[in-house]
Amino acid sequence: MQYVRALWRRKWLILGVTAVMVLVGVLYTLRQPKIYAASTSLIIDVAAPRVLDTDVKEVMGDERGNYWANKEYYQTQSEVITSRAVASRVADRLGLRNDPAFLGVEGIKDEAARKKAMESMDAVALVRSRISVIPSTNSRVVRIAVEDVDPKRAALLANEVAEAYIAENLALKLKTTEGASAWLEERLSELGSRASSSEMDLYKFKRSADVLSLATEGKAGQQPSSAKQAYDSYMAELITVRTKMANIQAKVEAIRQLRKNPNPEAEHWAEGLPEANEGALRDLRTQVLEQRTACVELSERYLPDHPKMQECQGKLAVMQQELRRSLDNLVRGAETELAAIQATERNLLTRVAEAKAEAFQITEKEIAYEKLRREAENDLRLYEMVLKRFKELELSGLLRTSNVRVLDAALPNPVPVRPNTRSAVMLFFMLGLLGGVAVVVGLEFLDASVATRADVESRLGLPFIGAMPPLKVEEGSPTDLFIHRHPRSHAAEMCRAIRTNLLFMSPDKPFRTVVVSSAGPSEGKSTVVINLGMVMAQTGTRVLLMDTDMRRPRLHKAFGVPDDVGVSSLVVGEGSLERAIKSTDVPNLFVLPCGPIPPNPAELLHSRAFSELLGKLRERFDCILLDSPPLGPVSDALVLSKQTDGILLVLKAGSTHRDQAKRAIRALRDVKAHVIGALLNDADGKNSRYDYQTYKYYGSYGAERDEQRTAS
Repeated sequence: MQYVRALWRRKWLILGVTAVMVLVGVLYTLRQPKIYAASTSLIIDVAAPRVLDTDVKEVMGDERGNYWANKEYYQTQSEVITSRAVASRVADRLGLRNDPAFLGVEGIKDEAARKKAMESMDAVALVRSRISVIPSTNSRVVRIAVEDVDPKRAALLANEVAEAYIAENLALKLKTTEGASAWLEERLSELGSRASSSEMDLYKFKRSADVLSLATEGKAGQQPSSAKQAYDSYMAELITVRTKMANIQAKVEAIRQLRKNPNPEAEHWAEGLPEANEGALRDLRTQVLEQRTACVELSERYLPDHPKMQECQGKLAVMQQELRRSLDNLVRGAETELAAIQATERNLLTRVAEAKAEAFQITEKEIAYEKLRREAENDLRLYEMVLKRFKELELSGLLRTSNVRVLDAALPNPVPVRPNTRSAVMLFFMLGLLGGVAVVVGLEFLDASVATRADVESRLGLPFIGAMPPLKVEEGSPTDLFIHRHPRSHAAEMCRAIRTNLLFMSPDKPFRTVVVSSAGPSEGKSTVVINLGMVMAQTGTRVLLMDTDMRRPRLHKAFGVPDDVGVSSLVVGEGSLERAIKSTDVPNLFVLPCGPIPPNPAELLHSRAFSELLGKLRERFDCILLDSPPLGPVSDALVLSKQTDGILLVLKAGSTHRDQAKRAIRALRDVKAHVIGALLNDADGKNSRYDYQTYKYYGSYGAERDEQRTAS
């Protein structure tokens, strides 16, 4: 509220600063050149229209599908629109580098100076400074706005910027495509040479390996090599031979075991042979058995020496020998067959080893062959891929499609966008208002005067006795007796409040002698002494106003009494007390003038004679108010404060500096004087700074009393 009151108190200062700022704003606005704006609307798609098949990819064909990618794309396009490349295209197409009106040098009359000024200016930078990109929210529409002092040129520039942006996009696309095509063409030539070289290396390898074709082992749909086939055939035959050899060897072993039989008869050990029971051997065995049976029958009739017995035995021996020879041939045949099959096995083992060695050699060749074949296939595949991409870029490079198209062309706008006089006036009005408020707040912050009750109590640490308003009288009328002539006035009520506060500050032991002083001169202490004495006398108290200001006395002037005998005369023993004390028009109010001005006031007041004088006066009067000099310049008030009940400090509201008041208070406390309190003089109740509500209350209350008295 203190600052609010300060603003209201200094409202004319605020209005003055505001008026000055508004005037400056109007003059500034009127001196500014008029700026016109024009805008071209563009639709910027993320990708260009798809004319070719989806399999044909362009170099810059970046498909974007999420919000952040699209946002980044449109921000990039905004940077492209305001780029130097686009601005340079516009400057070249419109010849702005040689346009004096655009460069702002048409006012230079000297041709050489104008040409030099044009050469020093950057037309491209001027174009860029006038371009602004305004994207539309949640759409693909972008506005290109251009500002210029000429509305027609602003529209022309906006349209040319749009066309230059589209051309720059196509040029960038074409440049990128041409660069990619050139690179692909170099790679295509290189890869073609590598593919041909790889195929030739594969052919040379076949010739050097002396093979028509090689098949990779284990690959589906391919036949094994001849070495592998021979190896497999030999292995199968070897297995068959070994199986047969095992059978024959088992047979030979069985015959050998049977021949070890202790029975010498050939037909007995041959019984275990399967071949003995087949063919001629079987018949031969049968004959041997029959002949042996016949000999046994003859032995029953004949003796061994009988010719028939001998003949029979002879035939039997011949048959047994024949059987034995046949059996030997059988054994030798089996052994011969075994030897033959073993020889076959050895031969097959040799063939298998040879086939295996050949297969290993072919495998090594296949590895080398496969390596060459893979290189040839990779080179061919890369060549085909690069060739395909090269053809696609050739086709897309011929296509002149753009993802940008003009929606609305710019038209000249006859209404300028700047300066906006209304907005400028409002802006400077607000600046002036804020500036005025800032000035007031600064003055209030820098104001170190004592102005309010809070200043007295919190900043000075003194009790607040009250406040005296300015005494407004008619011209030529004395101000000192204002309260006597206007007892129901606002000032009289406030003075009575001061009197009441003084009484309540020491109800048991009222103040009999009170020194009234101030921190500096011209702060109204004499006026306070007079008015306070008047309201005290109105209560029936005998009050003496004692003028102890022996440097600039004025109580005798206020009451119009002579000053020939006074305080100084009584102290030095001249004159009588009855002659020195003067009565006034106010009942119970008396005045003791200063008397002749002495050369040493401080020593005079510090004398015993003055103390005795003050004691005599206490016996005659109920209250003595001593008007003393200010505390700042002289020490008279300090001397008086030690001989009285206390000192009342008068501070002029809004004038007395806080530091000056603090020095005065410090001086009083240094001499251990009793400081009753402080009152504010000249506190204007209409001034919001001086506790307006309190002073308004006094005034309204007194006014009501006056109205009632007048009516009655």
